[in-house]
Order: sequence, then structure tokens, then C-alpha cells
Amino acid sequence: MIRNLAAAAAMLVAFAAPPTQAQSTDATRTLHQLFDEEWERGLRENPVNASYQGDTRYNDRWSDVSLTAIQASEAADRAALARIRAIDRNALSPAEQLNYDTFLWLQEKSVERQKFRTWLQPLGHQGGVQTLDGVAEVLPFATTKDYRDWLKRMDALPVLVDQTIALMREGVKAGSMPPKVLMQRVPRQIAAQIVDDPTQSPFYGAFKKFRDGVPQADRAGLQAEAQRVIRDRVVPAYRTLQTYFNNEYLPKTRDSIAAAALPNGKAYYDYLAGYYTTTDLTADQIHALGLKEVARIRAAMEKIKTEVGFKGSLPEFFTFLRTDPRFFEKTPEALLTHYRDISKRIDPELVKAFRIIPRQPYGVRPIPDNIAPDTTTAYYQAGASDGSRAGFYYVNLFKPEVRPTWEMMPLSLHEAVPGHHFQFARSLELPDAPMFRRTAYFVAYSEGWGLYAEQLGFDMGLYDDPYDRMGQLAYEMWRAVRLVVDTGMHAKGWSRERAIAFFKDNAPKTDQDIVNEIDRYIGDPGQALAYKVGQLKISELRARTKAQLGERFDVRAFNDEVLSTGSVPLQALERHIDAWIAASKG
Repeated sequence: MIRNLAAAAAMLVAFAAPPTQAQSTDATRTLHQLFDEEWERGLRENPVNASYQGDTRYNDRWSDVSLTAIQASEAADRAALARIRAIDRNALSPAEQLNYDTFLWLQEKSVERQKFRTWLQPLGHQGGVQTLDGVAEVLPFATTKDYRDWLKRMDALPVLVDQTIALMREGVKAGSMPPKVLMQRVPRQIAAQIVDDPTQSPFYGAFKKFRDGVPQADRAGLQAEAQRVIRDRVVPAYRTLQTYFNNEYLPKTRDSIAAAALPNGKAYYDYLAGYYTTTDLTADQIHALGLKEVARIRAAMEKIKTEVGFKGSLPEFFTFLRTDPRFFEKTPEALLTHYRDISKRIDPELVKAFRIIPRQPYGVRPIPDNIAPDTTTAYYQAGASDGSRAGFYYVNLFKPEVRPTWEMMPLSLHEAVPGHHFQFARSLELPDAPMFRRTAYFVAYSEGWGLYAEQLGFDMGLYDDPYDRMGQLAYEMWRAVRLVVDTGMHAKGWSRERAIAFFKDNAPKTDQDIVNEIDRYIGDPGQALAYKVGQLKISELRARTKAQLGERFDVRAFNDEVLSTGSVPLQALERHIDAWIAASKG
């Protein structure tokens, strides 16, 4: 007797007749038609994302974030979920089943998210309508049309600001408000957009220098039009936002920091933990895992402290690492040069850990000054999907005196190569994969890979300096601490101060970074859980592969195989690696 319904279903599938070639072809064609149509819908609905992908068709507009448009988009998501469920998965090849499973997971999560109405909080302290000038970073500005598209976008900004304010008003009515401690950072960001001289606007940067593809006869007119649009449209729009935000919205933001304090907040945090980690781990399980990792990494840090001959306690060693002048560059220019030097030191060693090197290049850029004080130490911006723009590793040059050099090696391995740049660039090279797979970003896989890539510095011989190895431990500790403080603040009632203190007690990162990080976790609940969970899974799969393949294990082949799937849920990655192990043994 079959007592388990899943087992019963599996037996029915096992005894069912295999699909015919015609059935398989029809199912595959229907599947890819859905993929193509949904990809195009996504670009239409999110023109900024289209710009980041290198698709210039929508460079003259912003997203429509009116309530009507949001409702239409949510209805389209529900329809897409129904369409994917109507396709016979058993009629698909294994490769197409991976496409099917990945798309299904994404659509189910998108529809599940709808009940939490996340659009009620349309801007945050790390970005929103107040920082849209940053879109110019990825635009080509190679022709007169590129500039005219940007002018049209600037001209349309008041509509987007009004729509954003309307969503914020809905959030006030619904009691869905962001934490005050974060929103207190936003007035400065809005104020940076309000200028008396249009040529000093962040939106004007592209008009200060033209490329050869823009005729000389067009340039003065473009500059004059940009100044007019900034003066008559952009600045007044931001004055409207400033008045509403400072006088009405900010005073009503909440004093609490926990996601659980929001309407339906506990369910929302549970959803976010599952969405970001692509697992069913509970907040308590993740918290306990974090505490276990913190203890393990502290023991390794004690060994480094002994190796370098430091005589004080571990907290005193942290203070030394945070404050000794030998670990800091004196100017932003020197700091940028150091980052670029480290990147070039990594590049020739990549062949020790990989057989496949992606074709897309990458560069190192400073984080824009207007957002640097409120953002992280570094981040990666993927290259355009059509190859028209390289990937870029953005580094924070604000206050060089709080940017220690011992963190630069693991940070560069994570954000540039072989971390995010390899992961994104290899995904773009996936043969025959639909675009949503080639550009996918599952946080547990992608950030787990980034954290795993920090450890590949050992395979590449890059951690000969004990302080660099301390930096690697510090960065691993940073991600372990996240498991504790994120669940602590959002599910266990921790205060912001307690989270900051726990972070500072267990990691040598500087106070500036620690505060920014804690505020990031408050503003983006659950996202920070994915890094360590993903890295632990990839490391577990590596150990499993090595144990089963023995002398035939090749770290280069394993790393290439992890990247061969593109960004997928961790369960899908595990199934793929297990199948690869079995094939390798055979």
C-alpha cells in the first residue's frame, strides 16, 4: 500500500509511457514562447533593467509605478504561473526541465510576494527615485539619440516622483512604513538633487563631455536643453519630494526595526528567508548555524593573532586592525590604485582554479560620491547581456581612513574575479539558455559563490600574507555574523545597538562599515542570510565531490561545473552536481 502521495505520484510517472517526440517538441516550443514573452514583458515594465541589460529600446522612459500598472503586472505574473503549470514537465528534456523548474520557482515566489505589498515602501536609504541619476552609469551616450533619450527620461521624472509619493501615501494608510533610523539618511540624498546651477546636477554629468559620435553642431543644443529640463522639471520634482518626505513621511516612519513589526510581518520575514536562501530553513535554525560558524571562525582568528605575534586579546587585535596606520591608504586616489593593483594580481592566477575563463572583461570604478557614505564597501555591476558594456567592480573611496588594506584581497575575489564577474559572465555564455536563465540572480547561489570565491584565493596562492588571511577570516566572519544579527533583529527582538555590538565583538571591520551593514540588514530583511548558506552548500558539494572522486578530483573541473548551471536555487545546484559526480565516476 502506498501511504505517501509523493511516492505514489513518482510510481505513476515511472510506469507512464514516455512522451513522443512530437509531444516533447510541442512542450519545448510552448515553454520557450512563454520565456520569450515574459522576458519582453519584464523589459517593457522595467525600462531601467532593460538599460542595465544593454537593451536601449526603452532608454527614454521610466517604469510605470502607478497602482493600476502594479495591479496589471501582478495579474500578468499570476497568468504566467498558470501557463507554466499547464506545460507537461515530463515531456521536456533534462536541460529544459531545469529551465522549467527555475522559472516555476521564480513565478511562485513572485505571486507569493504579492500578499505582502512590498510596493508600499518604494524607496530606501540605499536607493530609489532620489538616486536615479545613477542609471547614467550604464548608458552608452555614444550618439545624439542616446542624449535625447536621457533628456526624455529626465523630462518624465516628475511623473515618476508623483507616482512614488502616491505609493508612499498608500504605505502610510496601510501602516507599512520603513524604519526611521534608515529614512533619516534620505533627506541628504534628496537635497543633493536640488541645485541652483543645472550644470551641477548629478543628472547633467553626461553633458559635460561628448564622444566623437555626437556631432559638434548638436552639442550646445543638447547642453541647453539639459539645463532647461533640470531647472524646470527635475529640480522642481525633487523639491516636491523633499517637501513631502521631510514634512509628512519621515515623521511617520516607525521606530521599530524588525520586519516582524510590519503588518503580517512574521510571515513576511519567513518568506524572505526562504526566498533569499532558496531553502526551508527556519529563523531559529539559521540563527543557530550562525552562532556555530562564529565560534569556529573566532578560533581560526586566534591562530592568526598568534602567528603574527600580537600579544593582546582578540578584541584588542581587532582594534589594532581597525586603527593602525599601516593598514590604510591616505587618499581616495591611492586607495583606487591599490584596488586596481590587487585585481591585476589576481588575474593571472585564475588558471589555477578554472579551466574556463569567461570572455567578458571587467573594470574597477569608484562608487559615485553621492551614494558612497550610505552604501557598502564595494559592489559589482554586471556587464550588458549583449556584450556592449563590461562588468564593473565598484569600490568605496569615501573616508580612506576606514578602508583597511587587509580586506581588499577577499573583497576583490568576491566582487570581481573569480566571484561575481565570473558568475555573471559565465551565465551570459550558457549555450541555448533562455535570457531569464542567463541573467538570473538567485542570492544564495550568486552570493554563496562570491563568498566561496574568497576562499579560492588559497587555491590560487594569493594568501601568503597572514593579514590577508585575517582579512579572509574577517570577511567569512562578517557573513556568519549576518546569520545571527539578521535573524536576531527581525525574528528575535534584537535592538540595532545589540546587533552592532555583536558585529563589533566578533569582526574587525571598522565602525563605519559595521553601522552601514547593520542598517542594510534592517532595510533589506533576509537578504544577508543567503551568503553563508550558499557558501556552505557549495563547500559541502566540493567536499562531497572530492570524497567520491578521490584522486580524480580536480578543483578546476568542480568550479567550472558549479558555474555551468548559471544562477539557480541551491536544490537545483545540488541535483546537478550529484548527477555530474555519478557521471564522472562512471
